Amino acid sequence: MLCVIFRRFRSTWTTSVTIQEFQAQLPDLIHRLTLGDELVITDNNESVATLARTKPKVEWHCKAGSAKDSIHWMAPDFDAPLDFASFVNDD
Repeated sequence: MLCVIFRRFRSTWTTSVTIQEFQAQLPDLIHRLTLGDELVITDNNESVATLARTKPKVEWHCKAGSAKDSIHWMAPDFDAPLDFASFVNDD
């Protein structure tokens, strides 16, 4: 039996699992880790491995189509032709 210790800031939980159970739960445990969390695996009361997130999760907060029904302001002359003559220098 393995002992799995999950540490998040000031809280800790511990559980005993078989190797097969641990292998099945490992992907979920890794994805749940946030910056500062530690997952310590012990065998016979000796620490054999520690997993920790080293970089924060990168999440894009904007979702495609999230502004679909919101009101946006656009200048009334947005589609008007541009007057490039004012940008050209005739020196």
